[in-house]
Amino acid sequence: MSILLLALAQAVSAPDPEALRLGRRLAETGTLAALLPIVTVKEREELLREHPEWSDADKAAFRATADEVAKAATARLMEASGRAYARILSLPDLRALVAFNEGAAATRWRAATPAAVLESMGAMGGFDYKKEARAAFCAKSGKGCD
Repeated sequence: MSILLLALAQAVSAPDPEALRLGRRLAETGTLAALLPIVTVKEREELLREHPEWSDADKAAFRATADEVAKAATARLMEASGRAYARILSLPDLRALVAFNEGAAATRWRAATPAAVLESMGAMGGFDYKKEARAAFCAKSGKGCD
């Protein structure tokens, strides 16, 4: 009986195929998708700096391998995000959000997002959230001041 209930629950909670397609499109046109390339390049180049002894050919091979890994990870992430959107949002909301995200204004916004985020991060001047939160709590409570 419990197997039947589990199968029924999964069938009821399975997103509609249209919702899955729209969810994936929403994920692929969202902020995360716009930011992933700059995060990927940043981390890839940090890894390369750990190996100054590598030849130019080694570095090129590493970049190609890292890009393959990032492409596969991004595809999995977009699939998971799309599935989550399909499960959480209604079809009318998905349609409206995809229509907006695929429009000209949103396309320009997404193109501007990486530069805007980098500029904003630069304006924070090395802000360290953990350090600031600990210091503020220490000042208020006298605890965690080590």
